[in-house]
Amino acid sequence: MLMIRLARIGKKKQPYYRLVVSEKARDMYGKALEILGNYNPRTKEAKLDADRIKHWLSKGAQASATVNNLLITKGIIEGKKQKSSTLSNKRKKKLDKKKGEKNDKKTEGKPVKIEEKPADIEAMADKTEYKVEEPVKEKKQKKL
Repeated sequence: MLMIRLARIGKKKQPYYRLVVSEKARDMYGKALEILGNYNPRTKEAKLDADRIKHWLSKGAQASATVNNLLITKGIIEGKKQKSSTLSNKRKKKLDKKKGEKNDKKTEGKPVKIEEKPADIEAMADKTEYKVEEPVKEKKQKKL
């Protein structure tokens, strides 16, 4: 299967990509069937050969998710953008577990209100006892 994908050719800390058509199983940094353009992610500048890209897509070449999104942004092809990264099942379970713990913590600290409605007011008066303590006043001693 033919793939249109990005091959990095930039220096260290200065990414620069080349759009290439190659076999999916083949190393993308090796020999490519054709170079279709360049892309600089730092300046968002892309030099693409639209006619050749459409030609390879008509021949059955698949575009990677990132290349597909780039082509849609530049207006070469139409359609919806794809998600270029996916979560593994292990990572999904871990994130779901964290969300569950956050929800538990949110409900844990809140006080629960329980309302009792006694049959009559006198029964309620008997249940509630108030104890009032008077504050103790201390006298300050004067220094000589």
